[in-house]
Amino acid sequence: MRETSRLGLPDSWLIPEWPAVPGVHALCTSREGGVSREPWGSMNLGDHVSDDPAHVRRNRELFRAALQARTPGACTAFLRQVHGVDVLALDEGNVTESNGAAFDACVTDVAGVVCTIMVADCLPVLLAHDSGLVVGAAHAGWRGLAGMPPARKRSEGPLPGGVLETLFASFCRKVQAQPSIAATESERSRIAAHTQAWLGPCIGPESFEVGAEVRDIFVAHEPGAAQHFVPVAGSDGKYLADLAQLARQRLSALGIVAIFGNDGSRPWCTVSNASRFFSHRRDAVRLGSSGRLAASIWRDA
Repeated sequence: MRETSRLGLPDSWLIPEWPAVPGVHALCTSREGGVSREPWGSMNLGDHVSDDPAHVRRNRELFRAALQARTPGACTAFLRQVHGVDVLALDEGNVTESNGAAFDACVTDVAGVVCTIMVADCLPVLLAHDSGLVVGAAHAGWRGLAGMPPARKRSEGPLPGGVLETLFASFCRKVQAQPSIAATESERSRIAAHTQAWLGPCIGPESFEVGAEVRDIFVAHEPGAAQHFVPVAGSDGKYLADLAQLARQRLSALGIVAIFGNDGSRPWCTVSNASRFFSHRRDAVRLGSSGRLAASIWRDA
């Protein structure tokens, strides 16, 4: 986790530590730096969690100012995450009107257009092509990763691909549309080889208890996923799941091997670090609500 104070950001915000990509910027907020009162204190960016709307508006203004301090004119949409797999291609024409639109991932090749997703236990995943021309972001809870949106019946089984697969498909189309990228570098395998991923904070493997049905969905897709579920002693079919490692497995299957950030260790756990991160699972019942963090990625002109 890189030091942020020298960038004029709150110390607890995260800047991805990954090999520099020309013209690409990324960050992830923490609880620090806003005006909301508890239980949303203080940098809550979610407008659907019963926080004072005026506080949320001010926090979003502060967030946009932080983006624009690094890239003048940078603009973002605050999408509504619904644990699905749909991806929105953002450009200067739709970024403003997309606020509140229901998407769990976004992608862009337009300079100054910021891909932002919000989380409070689910995993933020940021992608950048080594050319610096295409970036993307995904909100990856277990349902999104597995391709099992809430409205989908269990009897129907998961979709062919989860949110990381759908994001990468859109990401590849953007890369393939770049005239400066040679045709030989536009095959999916070559795009994957030239893509970096960063995983932000999420609920950790010591806190994420799930039922056997969740494990079964992942294992049916990839038997090797079983290693990321640990039985809960004395429980009836409960497991502790490692969301970050499940995402790494999915990204690796796409051919993306340059994966940085969250490794499943305790410092990345939203539940275990109450002073730094929001957590829906930790706070929603105990305090009545929880705020939302934001993870963003964008490119310069």
